Amino acid sequence: MPTESAAVDSGGEVVRERKDVLVNFSARGRNERKALTDLFSENQENAERKRRPVLKTVLVMATVVLIAGLAAGGYLYSLARTFDSGASTIPLSSGNAPPKTAKAEDTVNILVLGSDSREPGAAARSDALMLLHIPGDRRGIYAVSIMRDTWTTIPGHGEHKINAAMALGGVPLVVDTVQHMFGVPIDHAAVIDFEGFKDLTTALGGVSIQNPVAFQATGEGAAYFPAGAVTVEGEPALEYVRERYAFADGDYQRVRNQQAFLHGLLSKLISTETLADPVKLHGAIASISPYLSVDEELTGLRVGTLALELRSVRSGDIEMFTLPNAGVGTSADGQSIVLPDETAAAGLAEALKTDTVAQYAAGLNGE
Repeated sequence: MPTESAAVDSGGEVVRERKDVLVNFSARGRNERKALTDLFSENQENAERKRRPVLKTVLVMATVVLIAGLAAGGYLYSLARTFDSGASTIPLSSGNAPPKTAKAEDTVNILVLGSDSREPGAAARSDALMLLHIPGDRRGIYAVSIMRDTWTTIPGHGEHKINAAMALGGVPLVVDTVQHMFGVPIDHAAVIDFEGFKDLTTALGGVSIQNPVAFQATGEGAAYFPAGAVTVEGEPALEYVRERYAFADGDYQRVRNQQAFLHGLLSKLISTETLADPVKLHGAIASISPYLSVDEELTGLRVGTLALELRSVRSGDIEMFTLPNAGVGTSADGQSIVLPDETAAAGLAEALKTDTVAQYAAGLNGE
């Protein structure tokens, strides 16, 4: 019996020991689970604390971007309103524009007419004529000067000097004449009074140009312009684009000077120096817009859109050239005229239709 009792007692101890082990194991399990839970909770809290600054930073950045976007939008709207309120509007054409080819669908052609209000009859004739071409890829700007005495066909009026189109039918007839000459549509037109260059160059703090030929401008107290790099501002800028009597080849050199001036002007307008200075940019637009007449579609918004599309263009991407001609001649009625080079005109027409003006210009430069 004692042996059996002992065995029972021994068995009870074993059972109790097993129970104690299970209880201890269960307790350890609960403790471990609690420790893991606490650790997980702590990690979550730490993660939340880490995420909060990131979230705050993102919210702050988003707010800054939104405010900057609204400010930029408001500034651009202000520039557009300044342009629109200062510029006058003119009709574009008679509506007989040729269709744009598929290859040239994204190109933009702007006819720019310069007038000199100091000269008698300036309101009736254009003093300078340029076709500003923007290719579809927006990688450059090409300005093609057309000599104002170029002999050509003016629709409905027969053959005349091209600048006579202004007197015969205003800007729409000039547009129609250029469209007839090249067989491409003109998207926009702008007339610039040279007087505006005084205030514009002053607002920009001067315009740097590469003057091809040294000359003394005519008139009492007029400026002297050495060859090479010069900066023009105010009245001298006006003298520079006007002068023709100081040159043996008259209008030819004046056109080259006008190209040099326009190159310098465009380079200054698209420079970081100007675009990053809201006061300077606003002043430039406010100073030139009263001297501008543009077609109804060439609004401040349209100009701003084009400027944004051309944001990667730099000074070296602006190309200026004159439409090749066959020299000076005399018309049947005795006028001194510039004879057209039909082959050169046809080549440019093809380039405009196929968006290859860059290659055409390179060919003129012997590249």
